[in-house]
Amino acid sequence: MCYLTHRTINPKVYVHKSVVHDRAHFEATDKLATMTYMPIDTLALRNYFSKLGLDPEIADLYLTLHAYGPQTISSLSRQSGIERTRVYRLLEKMTSAHLVEVETQYKRVILHAAPITNLQILLAQQEQRIRDLQNELTHFHSKLTNSPINHATRVQYYRGQEGNKQMFWNQTKAQGETLAILYEPMQSKTGLAFFERWVRKFNERGLKARGLVGDHFLESLQQWYGKHDNERMQYWESRYLPPEVMPITHSTITYDDVLAYYNWRDGEIFGVEIYNPEIAKAHRHTFELLWERAIPITDDLNWQPSEQQ
Repeated sequence: MCYLTHRTINPKVYVHKSVVHDRAHFEATDKLATMTYMPIDTLALRNYFSKLGLDPEIADLYLTLHAYGPQTISSLSRQSGIERTRVYRLLEKMTSAHLVEVETQYKRVILHAAPITNLQILLAQQEQRIRDLQNELTHFHSKLTNSPINHATRVQYYRGQEGNKQMFWNQTKAQGETLAILYEPMQSKTGLAFFERWVRKFNERGLKARGLVGDHFLESLQQWYGKHDNERMQYWESRYLPPEVMPITHSTITYDDVLAYYNWRDGEIFGVEIYNPEIAKAHRHTFELLWERAIPITDDLNWQPSEQQ
């Protein structure tokens, strides 16, 4: 039961006239504001319903039913200040959202406020809808990627730190193994927060990667983990490439049909992605030749190149 007082405004439910579009609606909303025992922010509930894709006026109808108890449609229209014909339309949406229970009596219908926790049903439906949309997106991406029109070479140029971060994030969409020749660890340039998201995504997808690294990479990696203790890649294998075999001065990464080239040196930050299956295949072949000549690394955080040669 709700207890009413005359003109006792509860600040938790007061709605300013500026958000009400007509006098009748304001008067009805003001009635809600006179309910001393109504511990809810009316405007906040309207906003929450809007986020769920529900009309904010549904919140007014729901609060009216909750405050005044079961009512006929005529009474609900009068108490809420919402036109009767519109109440009928809104009730259809409330029924779909499981927010109202309908009791049929002789020559009339009585409406009851359903538990607000019934919105969990709507939330579950929206979560499933998002999953379905994600699955459809994956399907369309696969179709478009494998389309013959995509066999032509495409070159994508990126500039600045955010551009290179986008290139790194593109790697998390790889369908196969990633092969990398690395001048320095990416986290020393992207920062901890981005790197942790990137590693988490890589590990969630179970992506595998192999890397060829040199002295500068190992020194930078050891300095980083001397100060940080973040998650690392689960499926990462690296080998040391001696400078006399090939000095590493920049980073290149190959995955799927993509060859990515990064530059962070001398104040210039840019990157290039080349989408071409033949170029990617050629770089994979080069990587494998260098891999055979490189030295396996058992513990990159305690690696001393001079002791391995």
